[in-house]
Amino acid sequence: MRSYQREFFKNRRFSPLGVMVHIAGLSFASVIAETVQREQVYLSPVTVTGRRQDPGLLPGSISVVGREEIDRIQPRSTEDVLRRVPGVYIKGEEENAVVVNAGVRGLPAGDYKTLVLEDGVPIQPGIFVGNSRYYNPRVQRMQGVEVLKGAASLRYGPNTIGGVINYQTRMPEDGVSVTGRVGSWNTREGMIEVGGRNESGDARFGVIATTARSDGFMDKGYDMTDIMVKTETVVGENQIVGVKFLRHETDANISYRGLFPEAYYAGKRFNPAPDDWFLTERTSVDISHDWQINPNMSLQTLVYWSEMNRDYWRFQLNGDNPTTVNAEGFRVWNFSDEVQGNNRAFSRRGFDTRLTLNHGLFGTENEAEVGLRLMDEEMEDVTLRADRTTPRNPNQTPLRNRLDSAESLAVFAQNRFNLSESLAVTAGVRVEAYEQKRKDLRSADGADTFSNTEVMPGLGATYQLRPGAQLFGSVYRAFAPPLVGSVVGVDTPPTDAETSINLEFGVRGGDGRFTYELTVFQMDFDNQVDPGVSGIRDPNEGSALIRGLEAAAGYNFQNGFSLDANATWIPTAQFGEDRPGEALDGNRLPDSAEWVANVSLAYQQGRMQTALLLNYTGETYGDGMNVRELTTDKTGTWGGRMPSHFTLDLTGRYVVTENLSVFGAINNLTDEQYIAGLRQGIYVGPERNFTIGARYTF
Repeated sequence: MRSYQREFFKNRRFSPLGVMVHIAGLSFASVIAETVQREQVYLSPVTVTGRRQDPGLLPGSISVVGREEIDRIQPRSTEDVLRRVPGVYIKGEEENAVVVNAGVRGLPAGDYKTLVLEDGVPIQPGIFVGNSRYYNPRVQRMQGVEVLKGAASLRYGPNTIGGVINYQTRMPEDGVSVTGRVGSWNTREGMIEVGGRNESGDARFGVIATTARSDGFMDKGYDMTDIMVKTETVVGENQIVGVKFLRHETDANISYRGLFPEAYYAGKRFNPAPDDWFLTERTSVDISHDWQINPNMSLQTLVYWSEMNRDYWRFQLNGDNPTTVNAEGFRVWNFSDEVQGNNRAFSRRGFDTRLTLNHGLFGTENEAEVGLRLMDEEMEDVTLRADRTTPRNPNQTPLRNRLDSAESLAVFAQNRFNLSESLAVTAGVRVEAYEQKRKDLRSADGADTFSNTEVMPGLGATYQLRPGAQLFGSVYRAFAPPLVGSVVGVDTPPTDAETSINLEFGVRGGDGRFTYELTVFQMDFDNQVDPGVSGIRDPNEGSALIRGLEAAAGYNFQNGFSLDANATWIPTAQFGEDRPGEALDGNRLPDSAEWVANVSLAYQQGRMQTALLLNYTGETYGDGMNVRELTTDKTGTWGGRMPSHFTLDLTGRYVVTENLSVFGAINNLTDEQYIAGLRQGIYVGPERNFTIGARYTF
């Protein structure tokens, strides 16, 4: 159980009247100090729960992985952190997680219906225009990760069927720190952090620069650079302005291609597409303004901009004979000399402002919040052809060159009614209007357009049964916008976006040493997009139903040992009718595990800390036909059953001096061989591997 819950439930009697404080908006990276003083400024990452509200009083399930737990996990990527969260299933592709496939509460992994943010800012490359998986922030600069589910997620935008994932970046402490890490597959990583403040203490700045290189498991090497600059300044007596600049580059020798079964079961571990490259660059700027107008009123505003390029160079298969046999006698892909560049350039501009007000209307104490968001996105989608002699230099005109764009306007209103010392009810509604366009840049014709407006009401409540035991629940309508390719240029344009009615009910509590949370949930889709195809389909395909349960518990033995465990059981994740050639009525959704569980046994004494981390993932299917044997067609589309598996990690850290600490980890301690995912072949789970490192603070 998360550390915030232990502190929250310790010697605590809940009172909604004591929670009539500001709920910081997640859709903007406002930075509020608990106490703003000229002498000193204390700043912290934006949270989905609000810095002045106890997260345990939200009418929805929330999981928080803080800095202490991140240090304990010693993750290679954000995947390693998300894997520890109840309700999250990871379909792995490679250990560095350039591309992340995360499914929340039975939603197929890789078919994002969950909004992903960093410091409250949308970071998925295209919410309305393109694939959401192409950018994954680096875990090295994270202070924490929050996952929020339930009606409270309505406040933050579209794509909240599964909820909200918010990555929190950290502000370096004053001074300079240097961290180095090496590990398996010739992995080398270096990071420098610089932090400081002005003499009066009312302004801070920080820089975190990371570089990492690796030959990669199965020779899937990568070269990554990530630089973040943050500044935060007090303006007047009650305002704060923050600026964050980010530059990220990754060159990864990865592909959608995987191994064939014969090679996998023989223990062969080679790169099945050694000449394919996935290249990403991202630059972004966020500017936030937070104004505490008076003790009962605050206004937060954010302006954000980002540009991203994703170039994917893939060698084409030999059309007549797409597979061949290598020197060892194993079936492999048979590549031609032709390479194709599927290259996309994304841009996003957004403005988000939100007013929070405590008031006494309706004869009770209330907190109201109203917000407005304007956002536009573009994606230039270019397909090029080249040959093996000049693999990244096109030698002909583009096969495709089109511009997808979207403009959206969202308004949100919410009011929390504190009806008694025990009962609080929150009612809200979000209206999202958007217009999507597609223009073929090779044609003189005008752009095709599609417009839609979605209304999403929600209702949630919390009820305090007794000290240390609280009921919570919510119901809301959620939607995920179809991508442009689903709604323009098709013979039968859809009439609705993908929508679901989401319900959850739970209980949480504890006594300081012991904490727990139990939640049951349901997502009922009217028109679920066929999973695994990134939403580039007619959204009016049919219904689906997901039902499940999440449980989490933690116990502090107060002798240095602590035990945390969680489990997710999703007995129902099924199609509502036949989808010819793709799924049958009642079949399980692909990439949706029935069981996922985590156990963490940690020990800390003096300068030493260590942890044993277990992750169990139940069996899943590669497609909606639920075929048990691994199957493929000549294009590389795979189905079949992926057996359950577990991994065991051992981590340790020792503080040598006040300035120096050393750390290390052994991942997949038992060297489990498992299938992490299917796409165009088998994605293999990483073998046993290690990392060791040190951190020195000047």
